[in-house]
Amino acid sequence: MSTNRRQFLSSAVGGLVTAGATAGTRRAWAQGAAPNVQPGKIKPGGRDVLLVVDVQNDFIPGGALPVKEGDLIVPLVNQIATGFEHVIMTQDWHTPGHISFASAHPGKKPFETTKLAYGTQVLWPDHCVQGTLGADFHKDLKIPHAELVIRKGYRKQMDSYSAFFEADGKASTGLAGYVRDRGFRQVFLVGLATDFCVCWSALDARKVGLGALVVEDACRGIDTNGSLAKAWDQMTKAGVKRIRSADLSA
Repeated sequence: MSTNRRQFLSSAVGGLVTAGATAGTRRAWAQGAAPNVQPGKIKPGGRDVLLVVDVQNDFIPGGALPVKEGDLIVPLVNQIATGFEHVIMTQDWHTPGHISFASAHPGKKPFETTKLAYGTQVLWPDHCVQGTLGADFHKDLKIPHAELVIRKGYRKQMDSYSAFFEADGKASTGLAGYVRDRGFRQVFLVGLATDFCVCWSALDARKVGLGALVVEDACRGIDTNGSLAKAWDQMTKAGVKRIRSADLSA
């Protein structure tokens, strides 16, 4: 886990340090930083891809691990997706009894921590268990032209936040290779939650050499003890661009 990300997570959750991050800078196939966002419209092209992060029932109000107003982004995400030729979706996909669940650790409660081989792990309520309704995409999420669904967190002994790498910073989801082989140069991110899975995915996109732009109003954050502001600060320092849906051309 990088020092900066460890410090961010430590302070963000008031002593709850979430597990692992990408270790070191990986070999990049694209050159240069993400482009500066200029006033006016941004029209996604053939080398751009929209990454829709974890818009699943358990992260929606009423789910096992809800993000406030998570349901409100769904119509906007659908609208944004129509402007992209290429769309990838991510899906938390935990095994029953996953190591990140408090229920897998006798005597532990949700949001407490434990030490694991890859670092300190926050223990979550059971969520996004494979094959359950909670793991399904929100029923109103309609992106029929999505080309790939990346499932993460399916390794029983390891948690995952980023769409690119699992919590040890080494185990790959396969997304980095897929994006490289398809020739994509830039990723636009929407989904849940801004200060965790969206943030970690954006940071790892930069680490593998991609431009990264987060569409702020098409995300929602948890914002615990200032975690949202800290996430934006980290993303900005990494060259992630912060835009609004209005900056995108239809």
